[in-house]
Amino acid sequence: MILPKIRDPRFITVRRGGTLQDDDHRLLATWAADVAEHVLHHFERARPKDERPRRAIDLGRAWARGELTWGEARTAAGHAARHAAYAAGQAAAVGHVAAHELGAAAYAIRAARAAAPEDEREAAGRLECQWQRAQLPQAIRELVLDDQRLRNALCWFVFDC
Repeated sequence: MILPKIRDPRFITVRRGGTLQDDDHRLLATWAADVAEHVLHHFERARPKDERPRRAIDLGRAWARGELTWGEARTAAGHAARHAAYAAGQAAAVGHVAAHELGAAAYAIRAARAAAPEDEREAAGRLECQWQRAQLPQAIRELVLDDQRLRNALCWFVFDC
């Protein structure tokens, strides 16, 4: 589990006593889905008939668009397995707990590393991390970059890019 023991109020919605606004919560979910999908091909190559990770990403995006409840999107999170699939599951869970956004990113980086030849793994992880950062919407960029700094140790130091 890569969530901190003490929750950061910036990743708790205002309805629950935090400072996260709904629009930014939905941006976090969309970004998490984008980074999970970016490495999904690693999972789909190994398990082409397993549609659970793609479905989890789709449900996370559907929540971000307001098409379903966070509970429905969260259900998809529990069915995914291994790095690319974990990224999909984390992305689906952002509607439930916004701080899962970093899980999607961290697992996506781990998927990129795992898919690369051994001598290229660190570089593959850095490239994935840099790609993810380039995709960040400006409205949440500083929030996510600060979260990466604060939780880097919990996330296997994958955000050293």
